[in-house]
Amino acid sequence: MWLQEISRVNSCVVALREIDLGEPGRWWESMTDRYVELHAASAFSFLEGASQPEDIVERAVEIEMPAISLLDRNGLYGAARFHTSAERNNVQAHIGAEISVSDLGLRLAPPFWLPHQYSPEAARLPLLCESRHGYQNLCQLITKFKMREKTKAEGAATLQDLEQYGSGLVCLTGGTEGPLAAALTRGGEEEGRRVVAQLAGIFGQHNVYVELQRHYEREEEWRNQAALRIADSLKLPVLATNGVRYATPGDREILDVFTAIRNHTDLDCAGRLLAFNSERYLRTPRAMNRLFRDIPHAVSNTCELSSRLQFRLGDLGYEFPRYPVPEGETMDSFLRKRVAEGVMKRYGQKNNRDLLTQAKKQVGYELALIERLGFSGYFLIVWDIVNFCKENDILIQGRGSAANSAVCYSLEITAIDPVGMNLLFERFLSENRGEWPDIDLDLPSEDKREQAIQYVYQRYGELGAAMTANVITYRGKSSAREVGKALGIDQESLSRLSNLVGQWEWRGKTDTMEHSFAGAGFDLKHPRIAKYLELCTRIKDLPRHLGQHSGGMVICQDHLNSIVPLERASMPGRTVVQWDKEDCADLGIIKVDLLGLGMMAVVHDSLELISRHYGDAVDLANLPEDKDVYETLQRADTVGMFQIESRAQMASLPRNKPENFYDLVVQVAIIRPGPIVGNMMHPYIRRRQEKEEITYPHPSLEEILKRTLGVPLFQEQLLRIAMTVADFSGAEAEELRRAVGMRRSWIE
Repeated sequence: MWLQEISRVNSCVVALREIDLGEPGRWWESMTDRYVELHAASAFSFLEGASQPEDIVERAVEIEMPAISLLDRNGLYGAARFHTSAERNNVQAHIGAEISVSDLGLRLAPPFWLPHQYSPEAARLPLLCESRHGYQNLCQLITKFKMREKTKAEGAATLQDLEQYGSGLVCLTGGTEGPLAAALTRGGEEEGRRVVAQLAGIFGQHNVYVELQRHYEREEEWRNQAALRIADSLKLPVLATNGVRYATPGDREILDVFTAIRNHTDLDCAGRLLAFNSERYLRTPRAMNRLFRDIPHAVSNTCELSSRLQFRLGDLGYEFPRYPVPEGETMDSFLRKRVAEGVMKRYGQKNNRDLLTQAKKQVGYELALIERLGFSGYFLIVWDIVNFCKENDILIQGRGSAANSAVCYSLEITAIDPVGMNLLFERFLSENRGEWPDIDLDLPSEDKREQAIQYVYQRYGELGAAMTANVITYRGKSSAREVGKALGIDQESLSRLSNLVGQWEWRGKTDTMEHSFAGAGFDLKHPRIAKYLELCTRIKDLPRHLGQHSGGMVICQDHLNSIVPLERASMPGRTVVQWDKEDCADLGIIKVDLLGLGMMAVVHDSLELISRHYGDAVDLANLPEDKDVYETLQRADTVGMFQIESRAQMASLPRNKPENFYDLVVQVAIIRPGPIVGNMMHPYIRRRQEKEEITYPHPSLEEILKRTLGVPLFQEQLLRIAMTVADFSGAEAEELRRAVGMRRSWIE
């Protein structure tokens, strides 16, 4: 069976390696150990790679490889994480991709006698970025054939696409999946020579390398010898690679599972769909020199080519859009005028001269920092989206730390007065933090939000804006279900197991894969079940496919498709970048979140009904305190009330008895993981009920903790303590907040 066979083969291979490495004095050990792997793929090739980009980089560090390339299938999905990890580990990260090309034939297919259907795929051409121009061309090449599809689909490039976007790219002829292998099998050396010559005509003689791989397969070596003759006849350099699909030999098991999943079969029936052996791992430079000792220049060429690949992903050239302002204005001056108008509108109607004076002083401080950091355009673009929504009767509301900004309040991005509420601006933006502002906008779900999203697409163009991706990874349920199918576990057992395995939330100490398997009736001592459990655990968090973020949009001054590849989203009328929001943030790409919230539709309807039946126009920024509302809350009559409808909220409301808006803010905040785990909820409730004396850890903290009865509940309080008592800067206080692991959601 599959498990016994792979175990036997791995044991033999390991034994052979030990014999080979255990004999000192071999003549090739005096050779150089310099080698760079220029053809590796990660799990972001989606079921065709078995290791995270970070694991491949860590393996490179372990074997002292100074540089490595990542070429995932038809995209740069893993490139951002690969680059970030490589920078952290002082490894040079070369960027590229394997591109399906329809005009170069079909990649080698399994034998015709396999008992399952096999969908033929176009041969894949490995491309490496030599310069930023080459990277931009690769992004545009991928975008072009992805966007050519009417729906979310893999797609393929054409030779015409390669001619248009081939500049700045280095082409390899590929391994088993490549066009040379397909041509040799299809028409022998003559056809192979024709295809390679065609590639040299497109990319240039200096930019095509004939690739050689050795995985101890007889047919592969026949192709290598033909490739050597073709390279010699066309005067092209040869290049040794290992066609890496996983970091270590043991990860081959994961790739086999993925192969079965991809081909909708199980491992016992997969046959030649599976790899011959476990050789497609990241080999040491010494091992590659030994493997290609008869063609030493194929190995030395890897270092020569690596030195040519100067592009680094940190050099994207991304620029946030500049907001168009009237002639004679700058973005800074235009923003100042809009904020000044907003201050008079929002604070002027409060009839509080002191508050107005304080607000003007605060927005002056904030605007000076915004201008110094060059963020005026960002605030104007968010303001522009808010204006569009107001003009089209779409209720929109900023959430999160943006509520701490008087500028956001004056621009009507938020509806909470941060000056009157004495909120800390540094919670939102700090000079030394080195981050862009992050303003999340809530809109009614469905059509209204889609209208706002389409406005952004219309304003910045189909290739100038896109949704951020959401990488769908294997979790408990999905890993147990799909690995079970690959191992041939019966459907009844899988259904029982799926009901026991947690999906996202942690249910307690017994919420483990082992406990779930035992509860489903599996014998954990059985070798097949033990391997099942092991594989389920190992594939957790590996990417399954690409989805789209619920509302994160990235926009660019010029074409976004020269910064990161775009592709069709599953929802019509939308495009998505190939990186998620964390990847975009790591590389300095700015997003604006347009989030759907069902309660916003309810609030919008309520505002209309109040106006229609009572004739009163309600301003969310100036809601009156209503005694009847708080009496309702104190009775815990809150079924269907957003944020305070949970059992925990309903249980604590009669004990806390909120009497004003700030009490309600505290009420929402205490039923969160942070205050509960930090043992802050019950002391606050006891003090609120006058069952416990109000005390402060130190007299200097009284002013900061007075409103929460001496109990720290908000991230903002931690920042004030650090800045006031410990004399931290805003950036240092923010670092402290992150270090102690306080969750952003406490105040949001």
